[in-house]
Amino acid sequence: MKKIIAFAGSNNRESINKKLAVFAANKITSVQIKILDLNDFELPLYGIDYEKKFGIPENAQRFLDEIKNSDGIVLSLAEHNGAYTAVFKNMFDWMSRIDGKLWNNKPMFLMATSPGGRGGASVLKIAKERFSLMGGNVVAEFSLPFFEQNYSFSGIADSDLRDSFSHEITKFEKAL
Repeated sequence: MKKIIAFAGSNNRESINKKLAVFAANKITSVQIKILDLNDFELPLYGIDYEKKFGIPENAQRFLDEIKNSDGIVLSLAEHNGAYTAVFKNMFDWMSRIDGKLWNNKPMFLMATSPGGRGGASVLKIAKERFSLMGGNVVAEFSLPFFEQNYSFSGIADSDLRDSFSHEITKFEKAL
């Protein structure tokens, strides 16, 4: 059975992006799902001086191992000022010091959501461009605007967004 990991690029315990990542992962059939939380992989702020003195933190290696041991990745990125959250960028930076192609060409369903109308579009654009240079294989993507209006525990309310989401899930499943 294929194994996928799902996580949000956020350390907010009530993250709307984590809700979306978990929702998406649970829509994928015939896979083993492991939900990761960046809070379980705390890291010092990346800096070359820290790395020279102490080396690579174990939590960076543990997270990278989760990626390497998976068959696919579901990632929903939170957007802070149009870019990655600091906690995600820090994890990303540490992992890149271990393996520059850290995504290991694993099929990825890349998403973002936000309370606003752009649905994390800026961070998705940044991620797609950067990830492709670092072993990223984004096979599906989805942006959910106006999270509070468009999402509930039972699913995505807007029919056009729901259809788009279903189409992207299918693309991801086929890539696995």
